[in-house]
Amino acid sequence: MIDVVGIITADFLNIILITLGGILISMGVHLIPVGGAPAAMAQATGVGTGTVQLAAGAGLTGLVTAGFMMNVTDSMALILASGTVGAMIMISVTMLVGQWIYVYGVGCPAASAKVKYDPITKDRQDLYVSQGTEGHGIPTASFISGVIGAALGGLGGSLIYYALLSIENGLPEADFVGIASIFAIGLFFVNAVIPSYNIGGTIEGFHDPKFKRFPKAVIASFVATFLAAIMGVVAIGGM
Repeated sequence: MIDVVGIITADFLNIILITLGGILISMGVHLIPVGGAPAAMAQATGVGTGTVQLAAGAGLTGLVTAGFMMNVTDSMALILASGTVGAMIMISVTMLVGQWIYVYGVGCPAASAKVKYDPITKDRQDLYVSQGTEGHGIPTASFISGVIGAALGGLGGSLIYYALLSIENGLPEADFVGIASIFAIGLFFVNAVIPSYNIGGTIEGFHDPKFKRFPKAVIASFVATFLAAIMGVVAIGGM
């Protein structure tokens, strides 16, 4: 018999860390500029793909870099920092290459239809928005917002991974790492999907009016991640 109460009590700190990681991921998703299919045709601001794909791409890169760092050091700070930086680099490169395609391939300037002036550069936006579109490209504010969002996502993902690998169990190391990785990836997708329903299609970043909805997603992610954390800790700790 698995001592469920004993496992939860012994690993309650890990449950809290996993839940915190899920909340960070949820917040980070709201900051990443997602344009979806309209952005793929330069009809909306942001990267031309879905919320889950962008968030998961950044987060999984963070998990890979965090996992590599765990082979080198046991320092929690370095592991979390590597996951954070890895996700930031990934989303930055994605947005930069997308920007090149929009500007030099499609021939449209980076402009937002959500604000009259860019919150960072104070450059006028509405004069450069093509008629019938919701903006195009990735303005400075959206780029910076995406980098911050990726940082939160990478930090959250690496925090979940670190907490899972801190659970006491009797598994061989290879099996333990594999199971922890699968569970961390699953949790990342859960916390990437919840905000996508909240966003409802596209979002430009912290200056988008939809960003104000993030508290609802954070609450939903807290509940979902906390329950999943309990199940994961009990499952892994009971092996």
